[in-house]
Amino acid sequence: MTTRSARACFAAWSLVLTAVYYAFPGLHVWTWGLIGLSSAAAVVVGARMKRPARALPWYLIAVALVVFVSGDTIYYAQQSLGLETPFPGPSDVLYLLVYPLLAGAFLIFIRARSGGANRAALLDALVPTVSLGLLSWVYMIAPYTRATDLTLLEKAVSVAYPLGDVLALAMMLRLLTAPGRKPRALSFLSLSIVGVLVSDVVYGLARLDSDWNVGGPIDLGWIVFYAAAGYAALHPSMTHLTDDAPQTAGTVETGGRRLLLMTFAALIAPAVLLAQYLQGDVVDAPVIAAGSALMFLLVMGRVGGLLTEQRLTNLRESALRRANADLAAATTETDILTTIRTAIAQLMPVQQRHQLVVDEPVPLDLAATVELGVSLVPASEHGFDVALRAGMVLPGSPPKLGSIHLFAPADVLRSVRPAVQALFDQITMVVERIGLAGEISRRDGEAYFRTLIQSASDVILIVGDDDRIRYASPSATTVFGWTDLPGKPLSGLIADTHHGALAEALMQARSGRGQLEAVDLTAVCADRRLLQVECAGRDLRHDSTVSGLVLTVRDVTERRRLENDLAHQAFHDGLTGLANRVLFRDRLEQSFVRSEQGSSDVGVLFVDLDDFKEVNDTLGHAVGDQLLIAVGRRIADAIGVANTAARMGGDEFAILVESSSDPAVAEEVAERIVNVLSQPVEVSDGLGGSHIVSGAASVGVATSHDATSPTELLRHADLALYLAKGAGKATWQRYRSDLHTAMVERLALRTSLLEAIDAQQFVLQYQPIVNVRTQAVVGVESLVRWQHPERGLLAPYHFIELAEESGAIVGLGAWVLRESLRQFAAWHASDPEMALRYVSVNVSARQFRQPGFVDQVSQALEDAGARPEWLLLEITESLVLRDAEQVWTDLKALRALGVRIAIDDFGTGYSSLSYLRQLPVDVLKIDKSFIDDILDSKQQRALVDAIVTLARNLDLTVVAEGIEDAAQRAMLERMGCPYGQGYLFSKPVWPAEIPPLLILAVVPA
Repeated sequence: MTTRSARACFAAWSLVLTAVYYAFPGLHVWTWGLIGLSSAAAVVVGARMKRPARALPWYLIAVALVVFVSGDTIYYAQQSLGLETPFPGPSDVLYLLVYPLLAGAFLIFIRARSGGANRAALLDALVPTVSLGLLSWVYMIAPYTRATDLTLLEKAVSVAYPLGDVLALAMMLRLLTAPGRKPRALSFLSLSIVGVLVSDVVYGLARLDSDWNVGGPIDLGWIVFYAAAGYAALHPSMTHLTDDAPQTAGTVETGGRRLLLMTFAALIAPAVLLAQYLQGDVVDAPVIAAGSALMFLLVMGRVGGLLTEQRLTNLRESALRRANADLAAATTETDILTTIRTAIAQLMPVQQRHQLVVDEPVPLDLAATVELGVSLVPASEHGFDVALRAGMVLPGSPPKLGSIHLFAPADVLRSVRPAVQALFDQITMVVERIGLAGEISRRDGEAYFRTLIQSASDVILIVGDDDRIRYASPSATTVFGWTDLPGKPLSGLIADTHHGALAEALMQARSGRGQLEAVDLTAVCADRRLLQVECAGRDLRHDSTVSGLVLTVRDVTERRRLENDLAHQAFHDGLTGLANRVLFRDRLEQSFVRSEQGSSDVGVLFVDLDDFKEVNDTLGHAVGDQLLIAVGRRIADAIGVANTAARMGGDEFAILVESSSDPAVAEEVAERIVNVLSQPVEVSDGLGGSHIVSGAASVGVATSHDATSPTELLRHADLALYLAKGAGKATWQRYRSDLHTAMVERLALRTSLLEAIDAQQFVLQYQPIVNVRTQAVVGVESLVRWQHPERGLLAPYHFIELAEESGAIVGLGAWVLRESLRQFAAWHASDPEMALRYVSVNVSARQFRQPGFVDQVSQALEDAGARPEWLLLEITESLVLRDAEQVWTDLKALRALGVRIAIDDFGTGYSSLSYLRQLPVDVLKIDKSFIDDILDSKQQRALVDAIVTLARNLDLTVVAEGIEDAAQRAMLERMGCPYGQGYLFSKPVWPAEIPPLLILAVVPA
């Protein structure tokens, strides 16, 4: 009969007996005895059929079942016969005997599964055991100890039952926490113990209440105890309970369910204390406190074990990594043995005595029964009972079996066994590699040599003393296209230009000075193509199998092309193809040295495109890149082949004018560059469209005549470029030593400008804007001044351009806006009825383009408590026309707030008057240059009159700037210009001077 059939029959038989037990109460004695004895018989049959490594624990379980059912039979017989059932009686003796029998069986299982002490598993089992033991004490043991109607013997027996249950629980949990995979039979054994525990607990509580009868639901737990134990013994996995587990003794799985169980167990003590507190009578406080303290110590011990285990694991992993590195470099068996000894010494615990023995290899057929891999075997040598044996097949002819024994205490060997297994897995691969290498090196013959030669991609040639080819590998046809190379002179394969290098290489190879290093040659293919080849050689004329020079020829054409490309990329700009900064600096240093040795000068030109950022911002980077390419081409054409053009980065270029006795040569080159770049450039946007853009640039010129080093020459050219930028752009300037101080001062002023805002060095003056007819003040324009700590009060022309270049204009403009609104709000607060209607604030294009400018204006109005109609923002024509879409969106948003917009210096830009009907603006400010000639120039008068008339028709307000005499005011009044400002009415004044101007009554002229 198979075990499957046996299990099915036993399960069916147990169900039938259980049904008869509950259906026929009069047969309790017989059916109960049959249930218990059948289970004991099933355990014995399972042990006989499966023949586990250790059958004793199963026989102990069978005896425990017989003893338990014997006690039940005596008790049921006494009740059935109406006899008195004394307590304690014979049944109690048999019942209590069951617990040590079960404990002995489970102890054997634990020893087989763990191989010895397992502190981690023991702690994991003790935590729930202590918790449930505490419950048992509070609700089952303590009531007996406090009972006054029981004798001392009755109390002792009553207490022994729950103590036995706690013992059984502890052994079950210890077995469950053992490392390794859990056999199914263990699950049934656990179910058996749970069954008896549940019934014992319910039975004990029922006895306390004197409420228990034979044949009730409580008996189901004992039936499960019998049936599950018998079924476990019949299950095929019952043999695994006494097998040697391969896992380490110190490792216990810590899954989520186990952590949840331990957490629940740890909370039992406080839960019991809370329950007694809620009942109003905490009677077991010392026991609960002791249980809590014990559980705390167990948990801390478990944590300490985990930390120790982690440290050991890290040390072993580090040892394995070092061993793997040493094994990777091992080439002989001696190297491997050295690595093994070092690794084992590092894997073993500190100061742990051990012995490593390397056995002599034996023929494989004589050791056929020896297990390969790492296993734990009995041993009696070196004072130890067991040893770890590692066996592996050593390659060779014939192959042999090699083995190594590690002697140490059993628990130590079990703990290091996984690490040793990992080490020897790596050793096995290394041994196979070394063996394979040895086998390949032992192969020596023409067939093997021919296979290697024919499969090689390089061309292998054998050349005789007459420099003729005696052998060519098959790859020669693939590489060169020649099919009849043997017999031909080697020089016929090499280009004429490299015959000298070939002859020198052959002479070196035959000179006996060692192996010929790789030489670069040019080979000629059958189709007349030229290949770059690398030729290396070795003199094997003394070898009878070769008797010639062996040349290895490799096609490196593609590699050389790639190297050349990489070299070109390293020294040239990827966009324009010009030299880059590195190559330019290298050539400059060489030219500078040559100029010092002679009497000529070296010139350096720095070229920077004017307004290149606006091209990128308005037309996109694709158009900007095309402009840079076109500019680079024009510069290269303008300077000639003798000079060097380089792109230094961004829109900045540099030109090296080679040594010349005439310093004017550099200036002539600069003049040509300015001229050629002044012509507009037509570039594509990559989408089918084209744009006409300006490539105009500023050029700075410097020569080595005024410099002592290449670095100083570059610095002079940079200063000259800065001077050219300040001179109006689209021009060139030469470095002059007398300008150096001024340039340094300008740079210093630019640097200090960045700190001036935080230092609150800026102040505002205000120039009135008046009604041209009545000369009444209607508004003011705020004008910033720099109260420099050393140079005094500076007008805007000293620093505004520097602020634009450095970006400080953004922070400065924000401060002017806030301060102007604050001052205007203060005037209005002091006199709510004043005639002053608005303050006009200039906004730079860079400030306006900053993200969130509209929000910045709104926040400034809110912070100052000012109304939007008090603010007039002045912008330039170029801002509106170049960034039309985004700028117009922001202008509309500002006007929606109630802020008015003015175009400053109207008429000086390049805008078309047709834009005026579309522009989201309110005010036009006519530039002072138009007003200066209004009396003397008929054309200027006509132009100003046209602007005033056009603005009136478009509902735009006009303000004339720079009115300095009464005749100009009268002329503007006749034209109908409503407002103006200038020194005729008032120069810029301090804030305190504005209120008195508002009350002055000026009679119209």
